[in-house]
Amino acid sequence: MAETSLTLLDRLQKDSDPASWQRLIDIYAPLIRFWLSRSPLQNADHDDLTQEVLKIVVQKLPEFQRRREGSFRAWLRVVTVNCLREFWRLSKHHPVATGDSDFLQKLQELEDPQSELAKVWNTEHDRHVVRRLLELIGPQFEPTSLQAFRKVVLEGQKPSQVASELGISVNAVFLAKSKILRQLRQEIDGLLS
Repeated sequence: MAETSLTLLDRLQKDSDPASWQRLIDIYAPLIRFWLSRSPLQNADHDDLTQEVLKIVVQKLPEFQRRREGSFRAWLRVVTVNCLREFWRLSKHHPVATGDSDFLQKLQELEDPQSELAKVWNTEHDRHVVRRLLELIGPQFEPTSLQAFRKVVLEGQKPSQVASELGISVNAVFLAKSKILRQLRQEIDGLLS
């Protein structure tokens, strides 16, 4: 990925380069598929709806305007809900036996930004994006640096303990943490806020 001060969303809105679109898909397709898998639809429908959500994101992202913290996350949630609602509306003529009678109620709850389900979406979104970006940027760093970062930042271990365990200096642990956090923050910019 080219080094740039522009966020992923800014790059997609300005340049629409294939590498940036692929990055967005690599980050979000698994999350969208995961959320859709919670709906009472068949697996093939989950895959189709994932593609539909991504298609709308590609079409509408140039018009998207970040107005507040979490606005992209909220916008993506609404796009997903609307795709589910449209699918449900169109399939009413061919109902699927799901055994889940509160599907529409869950869609309404997910659409409400103050609902518990929307809060769960937000939390899961943020965790997924951080984990997925860490996977995507991981190859840029030495394995020992990644281990140090994970142990200190994600597992909460003390830097001195990690340094001893990995056979590196405490300073190397802090440097690894700093470098990876800097790259992660650059990648995350605009996706969580």
